[in-house]
Amino acid sequence: MLPSFRNAPFWTFFAFVVTTVKAQSLQEFLSFGQLRSLSSDGRTIPGWQTLGEPDAPQLLSDRIVLTPVYPGNRRAALWTQNRLQQKEWTAEFEFRASGQERGGGNLQLWYTKEGQAEIGTSSIYTIGRFDGLVLVIDMYGGRGGGIRGFLNDGSREFRNQHVDSLAFGHCDYSYRNLGRPSRIQIKQTRDNFEVLVDDQPCFKSDNIKLPTDNHFGISAASAENPDSFEVYKFLVRADTPAQSPPPSPQQEFSQDTSPAQDNSAEQLSDVPASSITSQDAQFVDLHNRLQVMSHQINRLTAQLTTFAANSDKRHGEMVQSVNKLPFEQMRSMDSRLQSIERTLQTVQKDVEGQDYQEHLTKLQDTMRDTHSSLLRALPESMSQVVSKSAPRMGFFIFLVIVFQLLLAGSYVIYKRRRANAPKKYL
Repeated sequence: MLPSFRNAPFWTFFAFVVTTVKAQSLQEFLSFGQLRSLSSDGRTIPGWQTLGEPDAPQLLSDRIVLTPVYPGNRRAALWTQNRLQQKEWTAEFEFRASGQERGGGNLQLWYTKEGQAEIGTSSIYTIGRFDGLVLVIDMYGGRGGGIRGFLNDGSREFRNQHVDSLAFGHCDYSYRNLGRPSRIQIKQTRDNFEVLVDDQPCFKSDNIKLPTDNHFGISAASAENPDSFEVYKFLVRADTPAQSPPPSPQQEFSQDTSPAQDNSAEQLSDVPASSITSQDAQFVDLHNRLQVMSHQINRLTAQLTTFAANSDKRHGEMVQSVNKLPFEQMRSMDSRLQSIERTLQTVQKDVEGQDYQEHLTKLQDTMRDTHSSLLRALPESMSQVVSKSAPRMGFFIFLVIVFQLLLAGSYVIYKRRRANAPKKYL
């Protein structure tokens, strides 16, 4: 963490250094959309020229409407006023397309030598000759949408040509009515040229090296049933390392990124704020820390490069190992697999061809016999149970007679006691 200083010019210089470092990554004179508002005055985009037929594009706070939803048959374009000078770069492009179910139109992203003067608002179908690259986004071939890449050195005439056969790369992409912006990235490195859509690879080539000193451009054209093309962002970043500030007179620092110097930079320790008393000391401390960051980034880049080389080497070794497998062993494995397949087919045929009618008939006869036996044996068993459980009649009659004799005896005894009782006379 940097200490707090009272000297205001130091912070002014520090802000300038940070701004310079960032500007070297993002090419602001070739970009728009990195800020909240595209335009400061609402009419122009810094570093870009707008064109339209018959009307100019509509510039909003967060996007540019190249072709409106209505009416159709409109053309518009945006072109950079400056050229790209770096050999390695990345262009990021965000757009949205919406319209009717059967709407039509096309969107082009150009990187050409002459730019606006050569192409203007033309599309790939109306341009004659051009020198550079163009990516075309449309519904070609009756598909759901696609992205194609075309190259020309100015010698090929594109008008009145079968354009589909001239593309060097393409991928399918349904871009209409997604409800969100689509993102396209173009990467030109020392080793290859690559196009990505929504962070997914679209097509790639190791044989394309685009020249420098070209203009970027975006053009759109709508059909009678129009598609509305809106552009939200276009950012160009150059893959060049940021420059460090010059060394101070009191101490010279080499720019070599050898391991010895990296180790010495890593040993830089924090110092208390009270020890930095002059503006020169402040500058030296800031310079040292920026060099530490630069050395660490270079070391990380070298490690990543080594890791990628080792990965490619291991992959090649694995491929060679697979190719070196004995032919006899591969043939033996193939014969075993075929044997297992034949066995499974035999089991399947045996299960499917087995006749189970005889077994079902025996099962049905057994169930019928069991049912008949139950019907015959159940009444007899029930009658036996009832007869064994019923009370005996003689025993019941005996109980009745004994009860009646007891009643008669009780009555006789009652009468005698009553007759012998003393009588009271009034």
